[in-house]
Amino acid sequence: MLEIVGSGLLGSIFGGLFRLAPEVLKWLDRKNERQHELSMFQQQCQLEAQRGSQKLSEIGAQRDMAVDVATMNAFKAAIESQTDMAKAAPGWVAALSASVRPIVTYALISTFLLLQIGMAINAGSVAEASRLVITPDFVSLVSGTFNYWLLNRTLEKRSLA
Repeated sequence: MLEIVGSGLLGSIFGGLFRLAPEVLKWLDRKNERQHELSMFQQQCQLEAQRGSQKLSEIGAQRDMAVDVATMNAFKAAIESQTDMAKAAPGWVAALSASVRPIVTYALISTFLLLQIGMAINAGSVAEASRLVITPDFVSLVSGTFNYWLLNRTLEKRSLA
Protein backbone atom coordinates (compact mmCIF):
# COMPACT_ATOMS: atom_id res chain seq x y z
CA MET A 1 0.00 0.00 0.00
CA LEU A 2 2.83 2.32 0.81
CA GLU A 3 4.24 1.58 -2.59
CA ILE A 4 1.10 2.70 -4.32
CA VAL A 5 0.93 5.95 -2.33
CA GLY A 6 4.73 6.49 -2.64
CA SER A 7 4.79 5.88 -6.36
CA GLY A 8 1.82 8.18 -6.89
CA LEU A 9 3.33 10.83 -4.70
CA LEU A 10 6.72 10.56 -6.32
CA GLY A 11 5.13 10.62 -9.75
CA SER A 12 3.24 13.78 -8.86
CA ILE A 13 6.41 15.45 -7.51
CA PHE A 14 8.49 14.48 -10.55
CA GLY A 15 5.67 15.46 -12.90
CA GLY A 16 5.43 18.87 -11.23
CA LEU A 17 9.19 19.34 -11.38
CA PHE A 18 9.31 18.41 -15.05
CA ARG A 19 6.50 20.85 -15.79
CA LEU A 20 8.23 23.57 -13.78
CA ALA A 21 11.67 22.98 -15.36
CA PRO A 22 10.81 24.58 -18.77
CA GLU A 23 9.42 27.64 -17.01
CA VAL A 24 12.59 28.00 -14.94
CA LEU A 25 14.71 27.62 -18.07
CA LYS A 26 12.59 30.27 -19.87
CA TRP A 27 13.02 32.64 -16.94
CA LEU A 28 16.82 32.17 -16.94
CA ASP A 29 16.90 32.58 -20.71
CA ARG A 30 14.93 35.86 -20.50
CA LYS A 31 17.28 37.11 -17.78
CA ASN A 32 20.35 36.37 -19.95
CA GLU A 33 18.61 37.88 -22.97
CA ARG A 34 17.90 41.12 -21.07
CA GLN A 35 21.52 41.32 -19.91
CA HIS A 36 22.68 40.78 -23.51
CA GLU A 37 20.30 43.47 -24.81
CA LEU A 38 21.51 45.89 -22.14
CA SER A 39 25.13 45.20 -23.05
CA MET A 40 24.39 45.68 -26.76
CA PHE A 41 22.52 48.93 -26.01
CA GLN A 42 25.46 50.27 -23.99
CA GLN A 43 27.90 49.42 -26.77
CA GLN A 44 25.62 51.04 -29.32
CA CYS A 45 25.44 54.19 -27.18
CA GLN A 46 29.25 54.29 -27.00
CA LEU A 47 29.48 53.87 -30.76
CA GLU A 48 26.98 56.70 -31.34
CA ALA A 49 28.92 58.93 -28.95
CA GLN A 50 32.13 58.23 -30.87
CA ARG A 51 30.39 58.94 -34.16
CA GLY A 52 29.06 62.20 -32.76
CA SER A 53 32.47 63.38 -31.58
CA GLN A 54 33.99 62.38 -34.92
CA LYS A 55 31.31 64.35 -36.77
CA LEU A 56 31.94 67.38 -34.53
CA SER A 57 35.68 67.24 -35.20
CA GLU A 58 34.96 66.90 -38.93
CA ILE A 59 32.72 69.98 -38.80
CA GLY A 60 35.44 71.86 -36.90
CA ALA A 61 38.04 70.89 -39.52
CA GLN A 62 35.74 72.04 -42.32
CA ARG A 63 35.18 75.34 -40.51
CA ASP A 64 38.92 75.84 -40.03
CA MET A 65 39.51 75.06 -43.68
CA ALA A 66 36.83 77.56 -44.74
CA VAL A 67 38.40 80.24 -42.52
CA ASP A 68 41.84 79.51 -43.96
CA VAL A 69 40.51 79.72 -47.53
CA ALA A 70 38.74 83.00 -46.76
CA THR A 71 41.92 84.40 -45.19
CA MET A 72 44.01 83.42 -48.19
CA ASN A 73 41.43 84.91 -50.58
CA ALA A 74 41.42 88.17 -48.60
CA PHE A 75 45.23 88.23 -48.63
CA LYS A 76 45.27 87.61 -52.39
CA ALA A 77 42.67 90.33 -52.98
CA ALA A 78 44.71 92.79 -50.90
CA ILE A 79 47.86 92.06 -52.89
CA GLU A 80 45.98 92.39 -56.19
CA SER A 81 44.45 95.67 -55.01
CA GLN A 82 47.85 96.99 -53.99
CA THR A 83 49.28 95.94 -57.36
CA ASP A 84 46.48 97.71 -59.23
CA MET A 85 46.98 100.87 -57.14
CA ALA A 86 50.72 100.83 -57.78
CA LYS A 87 50.17 100.43 -61.54
CA ALA A 88 47.70 103.32 -61.63
CA ALA A 89 49.89 105.64 -59.55
CA PRO A 90 52.59 107.96 -60.93
CA GLY A 91 56.10 106.54 -61.33
CA TRP A 92 57.56 107.86 -58.09
CA VAL A 93 54.67 106.42 -56.05
CA ALA A 94 55.15 103.01 -57.66
CA ALA A 95 58.88 103.19 -56.93
CA LEU A 96 58.21 104.16 -53.32
CA SER A 97 55.68 101.31 -52.96
CA ALA A 98 58.13 98.82 -54.45
CA SER A 99 60.88 99.95 -52.06
CA VAL A 100 58.90 99.41 -48.85
CA ARG A 101 59.68 95.72 -48.42
CA PRO A 102 63.43 96.01 -49.07
CA ILE A 103 63.70 98.99 -46.71
CA VAL A 104 61.81 97.16 -43.95
CA THR A 105 64.00 94.10 -44.48
CA TYR A 106 67.21 96.14 -44.26
CA ALA A 107 65.90 97.91 -41.16
CA LEU A 108 65.05 94.64 -39.38
CA ILE A 109 68.32 92.93 -40.21
CA SER A 110 70.33 96.06 -39.31
CA THR A 111 68.50 96.39 -35.99
CA PHE A 112 69.23 92.81 -35.01
CA LEU A 113 72.84 93.09 -36.12
CA LEU A 114 73.29 96.26 -34.05
CA LEU A 115 71.66 94.53 -31.07
CA GLN A 116 74.01 91.60 -31.43
CA ILE A 117 77.04 93.86 -31.66
CA GLY A 118 75.85 95.78 -28.58
CA MET A 119 75.26 92.59 -26.63
CA ALA A 120 78.63 91.22 -27.68
CA ILE A 121 80.28 94.34 -26.33
CA ASN A 122 78.31 94.16 -23.06
CA ALA A 123 78.42 90.37 -22.72
CA GLY A 124 82.19 90.21 -23.03
CA SER A 125 82.20 87.46 -25.64
CA VAL A 126 80.61 86.71 -28.97
CA ALA A 127 79.51 83.28 -27.74
CA GLU A 128 77.54 84.76 -24.86
CA ALA A 129 76.01 87.42 -27.11
CA SER A 130 75.03 84.82 -29.70
CA ARG A 131 73.37 82.76 -27.01
CA LEU A 132 71.36 85.81 -25.90
CA VAL A 133 70.40 87.06 -29.37
CA ILE A 134 69.84 83.95 -31.46
CA THR A 135 66.47 82.86 -30.16
CA PRO A 136 63.77 80.89 -31.97
CA ASP A 137 62.00 84.19 -32.73
CA PHE A 138 65.14 85.65 -34.29
CA VAL A 139 65.72 82.51 -36.36
CA SER A 140 62.09 82.62 -37.56
CA LEU A 141 62.41 86.27 -38.56
CA VAL A 142 65.64 85.76 -40.46
CA SER A 143 64.53 82.56 -42.17
CA GLY A 144 61.20 84.12 -43.15
CA THR A 145 63.00 87.13 -44.63
CA PHE A 146 65.46 85.01 -46.58
CA ASN A 147 62.70 82.69 -47.78
CA TYR A 148 60.74 85.65 -49.07
CA TRP A 149 63.67 87.26 -50.86
CA LEU A 150 65.38 84.13 -52.16
CA LEU A 151 62.93 81.24 -52.38
CA ASN A 152 59.79 83.20 -53.31
CA ARG A 153 61.59 85.08 -56.09
CA THR A 154 62.98 81.83 -57.51
CA LEU A 155 59.55 80.20 -57.50
CA GLU A 156 57.98 83.26 -59.17
CA LYS A 157 60.58 83.19 -61.95
CA ARG A 158 59.70 79.56 -62.62
CA SER A 159 55.94 80.31 -62.38
CA LEU A 160 55.58 77.94 -59.43
CA ALA A 161 54.39 80.46 -56.84
